Amino acid sequence: MKHIGYFLLIIAMLASCKESTKSVGDAAKDAATKTADKMIETMGGNSIGNGMTIKPFTESVAFPDASISSVNYTNGVFTFGVRGDKYKLGKQSTDAPAKMCANSAKGQHIHLIMNDSPYAAKYVNQFEHDVPDGDHHMLAFLSRSYHESIKSNGASVALKVNVENKSIVKTEQIKEPMLFYSRPKGNYVGNDTKNLMLDFFLTNVNLSADGYKVKADINGTETIITDWQPYYLNGLPMGENTITLTLIDKDNKKVDTPLNPVSRTFTLKADPMG
Repeated sequence: MKHIGYFLLIIAMLASCKESTKSVGDAAKDAATKTADKMIETMGGNSIGNGMTIKPFTESVAFPDASISSVNYTNGVFTFGVRGDKYKLGKQSTDAPAKMCANSAKGQHIHLIMNDSPYAAKYVNQFEHDVPDGDHHMLAFLSRSYHESIKSNGASVALKVNVENKSIVKTEQIKEPMLFYSRPKGNYVGNDTKNLMLDFFLTNVNLSADGYKVKADINGTETIITDWQPYYLNGLPMGENTITLTLIDKDNKKVDTPLNPVSRTFTLKADPMG
C-alpha cells in the first residue's frame, strides 16, 4: 500500500527545504518527526500525520463459497438466505485472536446498511428491523466475527428498494459506483482502541482498473487509498474521532454518485479499570 500517504511525504519534503528559516526548536521537532516516520515505515506502517498511522490488515480466513442467496422484507421482518460450507452466522472466525482488534463475542454476522446510516449487526438470518416507507439504498454483506466484510462475489447484496407498510414492494440492482462505510463505528474501550479496523464496501467499482480511489479524512488529515481491503488505524486520540470517506475519480474529483461522501463519528475510551 505504498501509495497511501505519498502526498503527505512530498509535502513534508517540500517543507524541509525551508528549514533554514525555522527556529532551532522547530528544526528539532522536524527531525524527531522524520525519525518517528522512519520507524513507522520500518514497522510496516505509513504515517498520516498527527501521530496516526495506517497499514494493511493482515490476511484473513477466506470463505469463497459464502453467499447471500436471497433477501426478503415483509411485515417488518428481514429473511436472508445464507449459504456456505464453512461460513456460519453466530460462529467465531478462527483467526479472530490473531487480529488483535475489536471482535464480536456473538460471532459472524450480517452487516445491514440502509442508505448512509451505521450498519446493524445481525447474527441470525431472520430478524425484525424497522425501515421507513420510501426509497432506500440497501447493502447487506456477510461479516467475519471481527467485523471485516467478506468481499468475494455473492457474499453481498446491493439494492435500491421501495418500502411500503414495512415491506419491500420494489427492488432494483444498484448500478452506480458506490461506497458504503462500515468500520470503525460506535465505542471502543481499552485494548480495542489500539488497533482499529478501517473497512468499507464498494459496489460497481474496481479501484485499480478504473482509476477510482478512496479519500479518507481522519480527524482532518487526508490520505488516499488505492486498494480495496481493510486497514489498521493506530494512534487515534481518546475521545471522539471522525472519518469521512469519499469516492474520487482518476482526476481526484468527487464521484457524482449517491451517498458520497459518508462520515462516521466514533469514540475511544481508556480502560476504566486500568
